[in-house]
Amino acid sequence: MLTADLVHARRRGGELRLVALDGGARVRASALARKIIDSISGEIGQTREEVVAVLAALDVELRDHRVKGALVKLALDRCEFDVGDDVDPEATRREVFLRASAARAAQDPIARFDRGAILAEVARERSVSAETIERALFADLRGAHRLLAFDTLSPEALVAAYEHGQAQAVLLRATKVTVDVRGSTPAVLRSLFRRLKFLRLLHSIAKTGEGYRIEIDGPFSLFESVTKYGLQLALMLPAVEECDAFTLVAEVRWGKERTPLVFRLEGGAGSLAGPLARSVLPEEVAALVRSFKSLGTAWRVTPNAKILELPGIGLTIPDLVFERGGGDAWPRETIYLEVMGYWSRAAVWRRVELVQAGLGERILFAVSSRLRVSEEVLEGDLPGALYVYKGAMSARAVAERLEVLTLRKGVANAAPVATGEGGGP
Repeated sequence: MLTADLVHARRRGGELRLVALDGGARVRASALARKIIDSISGEIGQTREEVVAVLAALDVELRDHRVKGALVKLALDRCEFDVGDDVDPEATRREVFLRASAARAAQDPIARFDRGAILAEVARERSVSAETIERALFADLRGAHRLLAFDTLSPEALVAAYEHGQAQAVLLRATKVTVDVRGSTPAVLRSLFRRLKFLRLLHSIAKTGEGYRIEIDGPFSLFESVTKYGLQLALMLPAVEECDAFTLVAEVRWGKERTPLVFRLEGGAGSLAGPLARSVLPEEVAALVRSFKSLGTAWRVTPNAKILELPGIGLTIPDLVFERGGGDAWPRETIYLEVMGYWSRAAVWRRVELVQAGLGERILFAVSSRLRVSEEVLEGDLPGALYVYKGAMSARAVAERLEVLTLRKGVANAAPVATGEGGGP
């Protein structure tokens, strides 16, 4: 992924605008991309330092210097480098240096020091070649890593990745992002909402006349985990771009002075990309599912595929759905679970208000103790409950709270908003 310093953008008043590649710039960028691809492909087996030196030697016009840096960064991201962990570099270095020091002390001061003899001696004792010991001496240094493979692509694809990557890099400096999505199919919307939850982005979703409005806190609004969260926010963009139509407005802090600017992006594709369509649960949720199934209860747990909405109030997108019964002997019980471990207290209170206002489904919210929220805020006959946990979620604790929720009254017959069949968040 690109970094903010490789973005080619200009300020226009209070806005930040990306500089698009015009006809001549695109031709030059494509030609440069071809040189970069060919250069890396010819350096298989060489060290990272050698690969970088070859790329640095490629001449470009001064006006294309930033484009070159961006294309090189994206191309190197597709490279696989080997650390050479068959021999421990630190231990090898220590042994070779100690033997060399001892050999120098023992020999005649005017005699020529035989470096190769020391390497050969260590190699014999380790049953490897002297060349292996030579490579291992500094194999733990980044520049010494050897290029094993390059996931090659066409020059046009590399240039397209550069254009797409610029918008993602801008989002690394966001304080807030607002996205309006319109006219998208249920499958595309479900993919987008799942992506937001999988990336654990601090967001809220509201129904609008034409679609949905999503408000996301940006990494520069947080006091910690800025880099990781910024990357997660940037990874959200491909899912947004799959919507039929979208408008994205980001409040960013740009440049060395962190000047507040507004960045706008519009577009839409209308076709669901394969990788985004796959159902993937966050690891903490997947671990809960595995643990819960091992309990052997009568509850069936599956990834949720529905949006629960209370018109005019708000909506929520649970991670899991627990079901029991459904035959002639037992009525069907359905309870949803939403994990809010990394979210804000404000987000938790919005969920509490949604339940108190009359959400028509039973739901359990799993909340990290770091958010300092008491389970007592959702008690009585309300169809929702809080499960406050420390560290990892307990499957047994979830099972106990499911039983409590089945006894609660006051659940309306409001149906959830369906977003298609199957899948997970």
